[in-house]
Amino acid sequence: MPSENLRTERLELRPVRDEDVDRILEYRNLPAVTRWLLTTEVDAASLRAAWRRAAENPDDHSVAVTLDGLVIGTVSLTVLDGMGQPDMPPRTEADLGYTFDPAYGGRGYATEAVTAMVAYAFDRLGVRRITAGCFADNLASVRILEKVGMRREQHGVGDSWHAELGWVDGYTYAMLAGDRRE
Repeated sequence: MPSENLRTERLELRPVRDEDVDRILEYRNLPAVTRWLLTTEVDAASLRAAWRRAAENPDDHSVAVTLDGLVIGTVSLTVLDGMGQPDMPPRTEADLGYTFDPAYGGRGYATEAVTAMVAYAFDRLGVRRITAGCFADNLASVRILEKVGMRREQHGVGDSWHAELGWVDGYTYAMLAGDRRE
């Protein structure tokens, strides 16, 4: 997690607190949200434990996204080793994900928060590459990833299992530090 809270024009990105879990679950388990997640419904104890583990992991920089003090989403960012031969520099990549309350959709909050985390990863953590994946039919997520400047690097045909839809296509997006738009 960032050593200090991150702020954007409208949002604050900060560590997830135990008291945030009930609020996160209010939207996290909505069918409109779980439809596009790999892990569908979760309970409060499991989610609380997962966030505590994340807070203890120095490579996990995940945050709660707040608007006027209310948690409206989360952005996960985990730093990891890339793929390469021996002597490759460690911790040069990051994996990105996010979940937002659909009641706050369509106003650019997710794009604003993800943009802030991408900047944090490149500028403060020094990663050289960020990746993210989504179901191809999750058009809202596709739009966010493309708005922040990520490029679609992989279109996996029928590579992703969806509980409701069966085998569906998945996308992998990525961005290098040098790809950033000003």
